[in-house]
Amino acid sequence: MNTLTIAEIKRCGMAAIEEGLRHGPVHIVKRNKLAAVVLSEEDYQRLASGQPQARPGMTALQWLLAQPAAGTRNRKDIDAALAQERAW
Repeated sequence: MNTLTIAEIKRCGMAAIEEGLRHGPVHIVKRNKLAAVVLSEEDYQRLASGQPQARPGMTALQWLLAQPAAGTRNRKDIDAALAQERAW
């Protein structure tokens, strides 16, 4: 886990956080307990928009299955359209 203590932040300031963000989200430890997480702007925007993150080792199929549904057609409509296409 990528962690920084409050003491490290007091000593090094924003430079410590920027260095930590190069390795992913930074977990802030206060009094030996996780207190907060600092995210890059890119990670924050992705979370705010509800897009799932691509994890290392994730296959293309796993990534596709993790995507939110975007269409409005149901299975019956899709099956009917495919049957019509195949009936040429």
